[in-house]
Amino acid sequence: MASTIKRIGVLTSGGDAPGMNAAVRAVVRACIYYDIEVFGVYKGYDGLINANIEQLYVRSVSNILSRGGTFLLTARSQEFRTKEGREKAYENFKKFELDALVVIGGDGSFTGANIFSQEFDVPVIGIPGTIDNDLAGTDFTIGFDTACNTAREAIDKIRDTASSHERLFFVEVMGRDAGFIAVNSAIGGGAVAMVVPEHNWTIEALIKRLRKGAANKKASNVVVIAEGCQLGNAYEVADEVKKELGYFDIRVTVLGHLQRGGSPTTMDRVLASRLGVAAVEGLRNNESKVMVGMINNEIAYTPIGQAIKTEKRLGAEEFRIAKILSI
Repeated sequence: MASTIKRIGVLTSGGDAPGMNAAVRAVVRACIYYDIEVFGVYKGYDGLINANIEQLYVRSVSNILSRGGTFLLTARSQEFRTKEGREKAYENFKKFELDALVVIGGDGSFTGANIFSQEFDVPVIGIPGTIDNDLAGTDFTIGFDTACNTAREAIDKIRDTASSHERLFFVEVMGRDAGFIAVNSAIGGGAVAMVVPEHNWTIEALIKRLRKGAANKKASNVVVIAEGCQLGNAYEVADEVKKELGYFDIRVTVLGHLQRGGSPTTMDRVLASRLGVAAVEGLRNNESKVMVGMINNEIAYTPIGQAIKTEKRLGAEEFRIAKILSI
């Protein structure tokens, strides 16, 4: 296949993540290094459907390494979910004489890429770009480290005001189906507790933990809550706790999309760069319908179907460490 790969298209899809620009940059420069023409597809799969495509050059990706978001723009395409939409996308794929596609995104983006590849026999490689870190086949996804640092920095600042007023803060972070951001920011930020979708916390258990902290005369308490936790959102959990622990001065902070923005960390820039180069090299070496990831600091290719269907779970070690440090 290496001799037939002459033109590669690259797009970003789904939710944006810090480091996507670094990944696009790496794909573009790796293509040019290997004498492959590279085309940017704007606005995700919608760009493929509407022929919003243009050739990229070395200078096209200058000075984007430090920028958050994605200069190619991103979107969740409803039309691409239909057979008719994918047929339009394939017509433009052929019109621009593309030989392969690099898709940077999360599980929804990879589901679309997998179907597109199967229907039209298009070589596709996925690069995991999502702050949630919920894709199997890689230790970390692009954007996760930056999101954790953003959340942890916010917790540090919240702790300052919590200590000044002896308040209890509930901080809600992103993580509808996975608690990776919550766990890492809670440990890094010294939270008294974390509530995540993977853990069957009860209000009673949380109250017990908070009472223990009060007995130990903790000057401040911060509880980190993933948005998808079983107990409800941060406001709902705070209301339940207030019923039992009325002596706490309780405040709620929802970080929301703040976690998606910002300049990517060094870790995310390096990860994105390595995965971008590996995606191009994978296509040159007959890899297709796979996601390129990093396992134990080594490049690994995982079938896309396996990456999106295998549930990536938090390890028990994180909970054990968090419990020890919360006293």
